[in-house]
Amino acid sequence: MSTLLLTSLCVTLFLMPQQTNAARAFFVFGDSLVDSGNNNYLVTTARADSPPYGIDYPTGRPTGRFSNGLNLPDIISEQIGSEPTLPILSPELTGEKLLIGANFASAGIGILNDTGVQFVSHLSHYSIEIIS
Repeated sequence: MSTLLLTSLCVTLFLMPQQTNAARAFFVFGDSLVDSGNNNYLVTTARADSPPYGIDYPTGRPTGRFSNGLNLPDIISEQIGSEPTLPILSPELTGEKLLIGANFASAGIGILNDTGVQFVSHLSHYSIEIIS
């Protein structure tokens, strides 16, 4: 369902005419599909800062994106004529760069009790029971 929504948004942006006075700030919320490297600054096992991630990115190096290159927010930023949004936890995101937007997405995040950090604690609980 979320893939269909993201695809629809992407197609809509490609077909929309460019407006010169349109707002350019772009804020991203989500999970690993749109994470641009926030997990590089968190203590987590959900990381994408080593090969093969990033092999098709312009620098050819891992960036923390859970893809081999650009992710959907990067492509949307290009389409609206903006720079890619930086992770909200990036030390580079200060002053004028914050006016471009920010990426709040984080892989492994969840809003339900059964997802995210609580899911990991459930797994830890079960592994302790299995060992006992």
